[in-house]
Amino acid sequence: MTAAIKGRSTMALYSSDRSIHCHRVRFVLAEKGINVDIINVTDDDSAAADLAELNPYNETPTLVDRDLLLHNAGVINDYLDERYPHPPLMPVDPVSRARLRLIHHRVIRDWYPMADKIENAEPAEADKARQQLTESIVAANDLFKHSDFVLGDELSLVDCTLAPLFWRLPVYGINLGKPGATVQGYIQRLISRKSFKVSLTRAEREMVLNAA
Repeated sequence: MTAAIKGRSTMALYSSDRSIHCHRVRFVLAEKGINVDIINVTDDDSAAADLAELNPYNETPTLVDRDLLLHNAGVINDYLDERYPHPPLMPVDPVSRARLRLIHHRVIRDWYPMADKIENAEPAEADKARQQLTESIVAANDLFKHSDFVLGDELSLVDCTLAPLFWRLPVYGINLGKPGATVQGYIQRLISRKSFKVSLTRAEREMVLNAA
């Protein structure tokens, strides 16, 4: 047991203030109302040193829950949904769960890498990724037509993954326009939730404000 874990009585999340993956976890924590210490490693050398000791990949998000240590946003969110089942963030029946997991897989495999390229690639590659992400989101318009959230009227883990991505669209220089009107309505439902507002760091609020 590392010094960073030993003696800790409350859950802690080692988080970065601009990380889209950390935002996914913070949204789930806020939605479930879980008591947690958010430890921002961005400007805290001591916290960054603890993280390097805890996580073999030295990456955020990293969750410490007593003697349990977890990393990877997907693993953490699955644990939180099972450990704290109310409100549930996945449907009960296996068919609906499988459908949502497939959509979630697509978002993580296709859309998140495009977002990463927009943020980090050379300008020409970033522009290509920006166009691809815009077209792909608009093409998925039907996902958001028939219910308040993805495939249902209740928030799910998929929505908790989409929300941080969609929050960053202005930062990415993406305007969905009229073809994405349905998606825009969905985005407004997500970002107007109290839990989503709570999940935002100051840096995440400012980066969107500055992009406006």
